[in-house]
Amino acid sequence: PARSSAWHRDFRTELETGARQVTVVLPDTASAKSLVTRLNRDFTSCAARIEKADPETEATGKDYGKLSVEEGAHVYGLHTESSWGALDVNLMSGGRAGRTVTVVDWGQMGRLSDAPVKAFKKTTVTAVNKLH
Repeated sequence: PARSSAWHRDFRTELETGARQVTVVLPDTASAKSLVTRLNRDFTSCAARIEKADPETEATGKDYGKLSVEEGAHVYGLHTESSWGALDVNLMSGGRAGRTVTVVDWGQMGRLSDAPVKAFKKTTVTAVNKLH
């Protein structure tokens, strides 16, 4: 968003697993609330948008719920399977503390059942708690 500052951190392992945290400081809390609302809407519609853009990919989204941290966070999962057999799983979260918003994304090859949801929720809580 205009008039904001942002930064990110990338994480990788030798097992084709990666994660990224993007943090944005907005001019005011109203802008931050609006961004989180938009992120949640985008996370919720992600699977449908993928299937519309690429009919050869099946996508399934899962809502893992809200987290009680600062002004809140929410965790979502996404599984994609391509027609050629590629299986990928991602966990995504967005959270806010005041006028600062952070998004955490984790992914690897696999299915939703392979995703470390409990650990990811803990990571999201830690990330949001460290915003201020």
